[in-house]
Amino acid sequence: MLAATAVGATTVSVFPATASQPVGAGPLPITFELTDENGNWFDSGLNLFGSQSLAVAELPRVGTSGVGVPSLALSSSSAAAPAVLTSLDPANPRAGLHGPGSAPESGTPNLVDALALDKTLAAVQGIGASNPEAAPLALEAEGLLAQLPDALAKLPADSPVNLNEVPVAADLTRILDSLKEFAVKGPAVTVNFTVDPARSEAIRNPIGLIAPEGALGFPYETMEGAFFGTKSIQLTEPGLYAFTDSVAPYMLGAVVVDDPLTLGVDFGKSLVVNGKPEAVPSNADIIQRLVNAFFTITNPGNWQMFSETEEVSWNPVQPPAPILQYDSAGNQVLVPNLDAYYDSYFKYPRTLPALKKPTTPGVGEVWVATQMEDYAGKEKHGSITKIDVEDWSIDRKIAAPSINMNNVHNMWTDKDYKFLYGNEWFGNETDTFDRETGEFVHKIEVGPNPAHVMTRPGSDKLTVGINAGKDIVELAPGGGEITRRIAVNPDSGLTPHPHAHWTSHDGKTVVAPETMTNTAVIVDMEKGTVTHDKVGAFPIATSMTPDSKKAYLSDFLGMSITCVSLEEDACATESGKKEHTSTIDLWKNYNPLTGPTGAWGGLTIQLPVSPDGKAMLAENTLSQTVSVIDPKTNKHIKDLPCNAGCHGANFGAKKGGGYYAYVSNKFSNAMQIIDIDPNGDGDIADAEIAGQMVLGATEDTKTDDAVTAHPGVGGQGVVAIPLVYNGWSQEIPGAWRKDLTCRQINPIDKSAC
Repeated sequence: MLAATAVGATTVSVFPATASQPVGAGPLPITFELTDENGNWFDSGLNLFGSQSLAVAELPRVGTSGVGVPSLALSSSSAAAPAVLTSLDPANPRAGLHGPGSAPESGTPNLVDALALDKTLAAVQGIGASNPEAAPLALEAEGLLAQLPDALAKLPADSPVNLNEVPVAADLTRILDSLKEFAVKGPAVTVNFTVDPARSEAIRNPIGLIAPEGALGFPYETMEGAFFGTKSIQLTEPGLYAFTDSVAPYMLGAVVVDDPLTLGVDFGKSLVVNGKPEAVPSNADIIQRLVNAFFTITNPGNWQMFSETEEVSWNPVQPPAPILQYDSAGNQVLVPNLDAYYDSYFKYPRTLPALKKPTTPGVGEVWVATQMEDYAGKEKHGSITKIDVEDWSIDRKIAAPSINMNNVHNMWTDKDYKFLYGNEWFGNETDTFDRETGEFVHKIEVGPNPAHVMTRPGSDKLTVGINAGKDIVELAPGGGEITRRIAVNPDSGLTPHPHAHWTSHDGKTVVAPETMTNTAVIVDMEKGTVTHDKVGAFPIATSMTPDSKKAYLSDFLGMSITCVSLEEDACATESGKKEHTSTIDLWKNYNPLTGPTGAWGGLTIQLPVSPDGKAMLAENTLSQTVSVIDPKTNKHIKDLPCNAGCHGANFGAKKGGGYYAYVSNKFSNAMQIIDIDPNGDGDIADAEIAGQMVLGATEDTKTDDAVTAHPGVGGQGVVAIPLVYNGWSQEIPGAWRKDLTCRQINPIDKSAC
């Protein structure tokens, strides 16, 4: 049986609806299942080059009747892909990693093979046969296709080539463009997003991240909130489409819609990145960085694994496919081999150094959510890792197999340090553990995808942000009872997705980002009322200065940080004036077409302000940097390096005075420890990485289950105990004060010391 769609008086023949049917061609849909599974969060049913989150589609064209997409042997299923991928072996991602002019290894393709020119020829012949007016152009294209292999044979694998500079290719692309007039676009490609509680414990909300300019309905900013079930969109333009889950934005999926009348796999002429309204050519630096990040994130084989005893080579795999991009002048630019090109562009392979821990100890302990760790005794992922920062040892792992704990994301403790609270981000519970023994105490259902949890100084009540919902939930001390729900934006008509909130030093105010409304919600916890301020695109995390006079929100897709005053105008502008709100532009030194020229940040997540107010550290997952910012002036002082998936941070006390910031990385097994003021002179220009350490268990680590994969990987939320932020620091139990200085207990009250 052929799946066929009538377009006017012409029938577009698509492909046999069999077990080997193609993915995404005309009426045959692509289906992404959103799951809780590591690296498989957008499950396309394929395994393309190590990623199960990538799908491919052919853009049907009227007049190319009978031109099919041949089967592509896949490691997990049988399907098909655009012709240019059919010569590549996705089960052996580096097969074909050689120059087009070199002798290929046995069974591996060179560029000419990978381009599958016979399929382009079939498309051309189909157009010529079905339309006499197009026949002369088709005949000319046939001749040029015969000449093309010799013209391409000596191209290097790792360097893009402007096809206008290859005479045969320039003539061919011009004619192929003309043939498109006789083979107009057929039906749109359908993409289904399915959220099944059998594979995703909590609801999800896929949104667009990248799409070709002019794509129907992009950026799909909302599908009316997170859901269970299936929702669909239509892809009408050739090119690259990328999607993320607005609840957990590192969950990624992508579709490349290929045009049969172009050479290579189409990225499209110009692309729009959600949060940045100006379209960019598809060969822009920002597109290369986002695509590179996609394959680092969605392929667990590409995650970084550091050692504390030896250097390690890190060489992430990208598809060795020929990719068609466009430059700012509209010229077609062919990347012969994306893997080889990105090796050159991003300097792979890289040497990961042997990690060295800080020479000066910290005080107390640090807990990190290691979300990607797999365990023998449970289906869901993740653990909480305890670090003894007195001797820099991995003291304990809490995987909680008895409750099948699902991706704990952020943690906090009570004023007596008896409990450790953790939110199951891919579930709907707040869990309570005995902080000293790691034993499970109880859990309470709070709402879909709770993200961050903090206590309120003074009352010790908990505040929990319901990431896939509409509320800030308050729990009684100990976390056993819900005492209040406060709707963060009841009149918006949307599910606002409050994510990483922060609580003021006096417990009276909570500020949370509303990712879907681009606002900050300011909650008066005493009155239960809310007000709002506009911030940048897709705000995702919050912090406050120690006096609680202003809050900062990371604009994840806006590539900026917004300062919001909570009392009188307190936010410094570039001119030095104080305003109610101001923006820190993290792209001031970044050109999205050509790349960075200085310190910059991309896809910023957590951004804590130090307890003494000296520094704010913003973790940038795209640029893999930590932006060091002066909260007094809002000046971007410098950058420090972090790892793949740089995500979270919190401050703890450094032995002898001062503070360490503990920085987590989602797609690495390591943590950085940053000293914001090593010599104690008050100048943060010398902020530095004091040391790094691996987060995997050792033979001395106390555990409640056996790790089976990704040890130490998935660093997200961080909490350091004792809590040294103003408001909490004054409540530190007596037994925990002996190693703290007076200033660490009273970070901004100079009269107390």
